Amino acid sequence: MINFASVIESISNFLYTYILIAILILLGVYFTFKCNFVQFRYIKEMFRLLGDGGGSGEKEEGHVSSFQAFCISTASRVGTGNLAGIAIAISLGGPGAIFWMWCIALIGAASSFVESTLAQIYKEKDDTGAYKGGPAYYIEKGLKKRWLGVTFSIFITLSFGLIFNSVQSNTISIAINEAFGVSRLAVGIVLMIITAIIIVGGVQRVAKVSGVLVPVMAVAYILVALFVMVKNYNEIPRIIALIFENAFGIKQVVGGSLGGVMLIGIKRGLFSNEAGMGSAPNAAAAATVSHPVKQGLIQTLAVFNDTLIICSCTAFIILLSDVDLTQGLTGIQLTQNALSSHIGSFGSTFIAICILLFAFSSIVGNYYYGESNIEFLTDKKSYLTIYRIGVALMVLFGSVASLEVVWNLADVFMAIMAIINLIAITMLSKFAFKALEDYTKQKKAGIKDPVFKAESIPELENVTEW
Repeated sequence: MINFASVIESISNFLYTYILIAILILLGVYFTFKCNFVQFRYIKEMFRLLGDGGGSGEKEEGHVSSFQAFCISTASRVGTGNLAGIAIAISLGGPGAIFWMWCIALIGAASSFVESTLAQIYKEKDDTGAYKGGPAYYIEKGLKKRWLGVTFSIFITLSFGLIFNSVQSNTISIAINEAFGVSRLAVGIVLMIITAIIIVGGVQRVAKVSGVLVPVMAVAYILVALFVMVKNYNEIPRIIALIFENAFGIKQVVGGSLGGVMLIGIKRGLFSNEAGMGSAPNAAAAATVSHPVKQGLIQTLAVFNDTLIICSCTAFIILLSDVDLTQGLTGIQLTQNALSSHIGSFGSTFIAICILLFAFSSIVGNYYYGESNIEFLTDKKSYLTIYRIGVALMVLFGSVASLEVVWNLADVFMAIMAIINLIAITMLSKFAFKALEDYTKQKKAGIKDPVFKAESIPELENVTEW
């Protein structure tokens, strides 16, 4: 009899080992050079743009501001991958996996810039006047291949709206059961009801909820992590050395495990920051800005915020703890036990509350990605209703499902999505490069708030909003 879980795991390992990792690294390096290291060069500009909301138009009624779009994508990024995923990476790949997670974020940030800038260039308005877009839209308009856009839409709707949301609810139910002893089924029912109430309101309600949840949860978690690091400040040099030693160590090379450490770090890093996957552009396209590059830069900052800050917080909480990594704990329970060793029994409760906020915000953000792509596939509202019901039911299913099967299924869908998107943005990347040149030229000319016009790139076709 065929073991479904082992088949899914084999497919996942094949896609990542032989296809996706190579494409991600090669394209990340290519985009980094072609954009002249935009992810490092424009760090100061990223923070400036985030501070003023991304520029003109942010307060238009019925529109999603640049900051809200940042929060929607951050809500999706900052979830189980940051708390449970990093714990899995450390328990399976050791401390060295964290280094490779950092690397994929630094390289992948350039891919995030390109895909989000393209999403802005090719965005369009829906029947309410709000912006929508993403990979499906730039595949159809830029590559003129609607069939490929439809394929991507189906995969992102199934993966983010359904599969990934079951991952989030799975981690929430385990964390709350661990901290408070509440049955996972009961947690699932409550989550399903709250999710249904929020998603019925569409993108505007999703934007408002994300705009509140994301800043609160991120600040609270970072402050606790900083407390742990200050408390154990004398151990930090040792932990940093341990991470690098395990990433490049002779022991790993001789033992043949270096490739495995890299694989685990990159897989969990990609799941967490989503750079190049084709998910964040759906949120990026919804923003009202005066130049596509502005949102590209803001979404690049979201990658750094997710991996270099939030994920690193989890890594240091675990590695600075006295929890035995060989005792069999993995996922969210490892993170809970690690924090409890620092701040007492409240640690498990705090992580349960954090994962509730982190993962629930991800459910809300993931839902929006599916909604945007359902609208690409069809104008019929009945399909959106069916999708909303499916999201609520998958939240319930994930609360009681097997952790291993859910994570592996999520990895497979994510890999296929990412491959389609990476091919598309490579073929269209010249327009993102030229948009960046236009932005840089205006900034050098002393224009504080650059404005984009489609005619500045003569080869552009099927662009309606510029």
